[in-house]
Amino acid sequence: MAAETSQTLDRGLRVLDALAAADGGLTVSELAARLDVNRTVVHRLVNTLAQRGLVRRDSRGRLHVGLGVLRLAAAAGPVLRDVATPVLRALAEEVGATAHLSVADGEEAVAMVVVEPSWTDFHVAYRVGSRHPLGVGAAGRAIGLAVPATPGPDGERAAYEVSSGELQPGASGLAAPVLGVDGLSASVGIVTLGALDAALVGPRVVAAASALAERLTGAEPAQPDQPGQPGQQD
Repeated sequence: MAAETSQTLDRGLRVLDALAAADGGLTVSELAARLDVNRTVVHRLVNTLAQRGLVRRDSRGRLHVGLGVLRLAAAAGPVLRDVATPVLRALAEEVGATAHLSVADGEEAVAMVVVEPSWTDFHVAYRVGSRHPLGVGAAGRAIGLAVPATPGPDGERAAYEVSSGELQPGASGLAAPVLGVDGLSASVGIVTLGALDAALVGPRVVAAASALAERLTGAEPAQPDQPGQPGQQD
């Protein structure tokens, strides 16, 4: 039996989704056409959302997402950090490199959570809040990976991006997208000094990104095999 839902709330959320996807804003008529909803209904939804600061009208009467969404986004930040930190810490300790979660903010990738390994003599310092264009560096390009790559002959998906010296001379990075989380465009990555073994590190970063997605969506992540002690060879 399907769960009961609120049609009015669903329509209000669809209004916000449509406005978020429209760079130049929409009129009430355009919004009604996109949602296939009566113009009068859309008008009432827009007025209600505007009273909450979630929708605004510009000088031409076009509708945009309002600044009230920033309040909601700010409340989500600590939750995202709390969920991501243990995943990144496990990754950093496993591979001996600085691990990070980067999220898309317009045309830039922003480092939201950074965890440094505890047992290495040297590692790359990566500042929370660091920004760079989405097309530069592994973290930014990985955010653009909408779906995993086509499986290779061995059935393993190579869903990650690699970079070398693009953001910091002498540093290499590898990142995988966080997939399947509505409203979140992000990647999990690592950055290290010198070269890295992508064939070895890549699947571990992909697994961490998958584990984070499962935690954020409420699914139970699969239990990974226990890795060896840091710095030791199997």
